[in-house]
Amino acid sequence: MPALLDRRLIFVTGKGGVGKSTVATALGLLAARAGLRTIVVELSSQERLQRTFEHQAELFHEIELAPGLFTISVDPQHSMEEYLRIRIGPLGHALGSSKLFQAFAMATPGMRELLSIGKVWELAQLQRKTRGAAPYDLVIVDAPSTGHGVGILRTPRTFAEIARVGPIANQGRAIAATIADPSLTAVVAVALPEEMPVNETLSLRDALDREGLVLQQVVMNAVYPARFSDDQAAELNGALELAESSLARAAVRAAVSEHLRAETQREQIGRLREGLDGGVVELPFLFADHIGIPELERLADDLEAGLAEPDPAGEVLT
Repeated sequence: MPALLDRRLIFVTGKGGVGKSTVATALGLLAARAGLRTIVVELSSQERLQRTFEHQAELFHEIELAPGLFTISVDPQHSMEEYLRIRIGPLGHALGSSKLFQAFAMATPGMRELLSIGKVWELAQLQRKTRGAAPYDLVIVDAPSTGHGVGILRTPRTFAEIARVGPIANQGRAIAATIADPSLTAVVAVALPEEMPVNETLSLRDALDREGLVLQQVVMNAVYPARFSDDQAAELNGALELAESSLARAAVRAAVSEHLRAETQREQIGRLREGLDGGVVELPFLFADHIGIPELERLADDLEAGLAEPDPAGEVLT
């Protein structure tokens, strides 16, 4: 089993549009295959996984999508109601039902993030606070995009420092300690082999470092295959000049274009590897109309193989 899956909590983040939700789901499938009871957490009430696996269930509940693989969509307001009910009992239920209290709480800067990360932390506990809920071996969070993703990781420590004493400070410290422990928590970045996503991934590494956190793994998504050598590409350019039919020219142009795109991607991957000093797993571009379960299974296979391969420095990726 890949060492990355030894953690109890994995945050998957990256620039918007790079496929982090897809990677988080594929990672969840891989973990479930390895025998880990795994839940993939979607924030902001997204419910993408339910649609992908063609499940319909009550909102904000833990749902089994496949053997060993679960999902939940976390909503800050629902998390607040659950927290108050568990911590305070009937009074908490009354507060949670008060629209005025809800409006005040949701307007507090950072409260939505704290409530969401608090629910994530609860899911990762061996002894769950939710009545009758079974523990998970691994919690994978489909986290917000890069900037907001760092913010949500920082929130528990910020609240603990502001509150200093009381239940919010205590819970903030407990959550912050879990996030800061690399044996318990990993941060995974997803990128595309393009200039802007690579730049943002390097910036993410620096931002995490300033927070005392580590970027454990990068997944480079949608990598084109290198179908042609440089010599073969030169032959294609020659064939383009000699092609007589429009159909032949179109086919050769497509091949040349794909080679150039793959070459550009390799340059960006090399730049990222150099900036990170290794530690990059590549996933192929899937020529598919949409990403369904078969495509996710294939990506899980590629993740398993990539996470087991040594990096350029000769060390196993963790």
